[in-house]
Amino acid sequence: MTRSARRVALMLDLQWPYKRHAEVFAGIQRYAEERSWVSIIDEFAHDTLRRGRGTPAPYDGIVARANHPLARRAAARGVPVVNVWPSSPARHLLPGVFPDSMETGRLVAEHLLARGFRSFATLTSRQNADNEFEVAEFVTLVRAAGFECASAFVPQDSHRDLRHWRRTVQSIDRAMAGWVPPVGVYVGQEVCGRLVVQAGHRRGWRIPQDVAIVAGKNEETLCEQPRPSLTSVEVGYDRIGYAAAGLLDHLMTGGAPPAEPVRVAPVGLVVRESTDFFAVGHPVVAAALAYISSNSHRPIGPADVARAVGAEPRTLQNYFRATIQRPIATEIRRVRIERAKRELARSGRTLDAIARAVGFGNIQRLYEVFRRELGMSPGEYRAQRRVRAE
Repeated sequence: MTRSARRVALMLDLQWPYKRHAEVFAGIQRYAEERSWVSIIDEFAHDTLRRGRGTPAPYDGIVARANHPLARRAAARGVPVVNVWPSSPARHLLPGVFPDSMETGRLVAEHLLARGFRSFATLTSRQNADNEFEVAEFVTLVRAAGFECASAFVPQDSHRDLRHWRRTVQSIDRAMAGWVPPVGVYVGQEVCGRLVVQAGHRRGWRIPQDVAIVAGKNEETLCEQPRPSLTSVEVGYDRIGYAAAGLLDHLMTGGAPPAEPVRVAPVGLVVRESTDFFAVGHPVVAAALAYISSNSHRPIGPADVARAVGAEPRTLQNYFRATIQRPIATEIRRVRIERAKRELARSGRTLDAIARAVGFGNIQRLYEVFRRELGMSPGEYRAQRRVRAE
């Protein structure tokens, strides 16, 4: 006898046109089609579970931006739920699949540090659990590099009413009054990133020369227009949806929930105009850093960099050591490693193809550098950063 298709409810606040809603839904649907599930959008699944007590549960499982009533009623009726809302009030009651927010904070900090910034700030919401982890890791890396970070907060829902909007604008102005340009800033939401740009213009600050901004989770409409476009983090929310569906499948077949939430590493940074700047006082070093950033995938060395900026190799080497405290070859290698890490996290290309594409030339060299610099092989790094469908 053939078992009927599983009925899976989706409670994802799909009226909001953001990636954390729509792309999670898309990832779930990709998994659902592979398993021939029946997907049912039910934004009030907690109410549906309350009705019809004494009858079979209406769903075999639920993926949700979960609230307390859903967690309570699903437990009472034996319906497994996977939570995909990191700031959910019920996040400690249910198994969850969330972005790896610490990796996001690390990604942003490494990007701004590599751009030569020595002054840093964050502008996020206290009510956002993702932001909490992001800022903690961001500040940790900045301090490890010998610098401090000024952290300030804005309301989570700036658009809720006029009072919240005014509070948001005032909070941004107060925070920026304490910034010392040039400053590298992480802003938790794209809209706030746009407000920072506007406030910077009112102060006569240039973006990115005075304030370099990484903002939000790559909502393209808000990031790309108006100029300057905003550098942002591509989370890969579809992967979160797919992983959440996979975890729900595991639970529906009697598997035990994981002890901790599943964390999915971000795809990488989408670098745009708001961080297209190297905050170093030496113009020749700044030009050299820009050349390395654009050409590290090619077989370049210190002599090529020196030639590109019209300097003697030994002179440029001295400039590098005095300005950014590392030699030219180290900077080339660092940029190649960052390119390789992004490729390993977000593409299915072979290790040999990645090694050639990012400038290492061959897989042996890629392996040697990763072992020495990161303490792991490229394959081990990829396994840690990517969610694979079993």
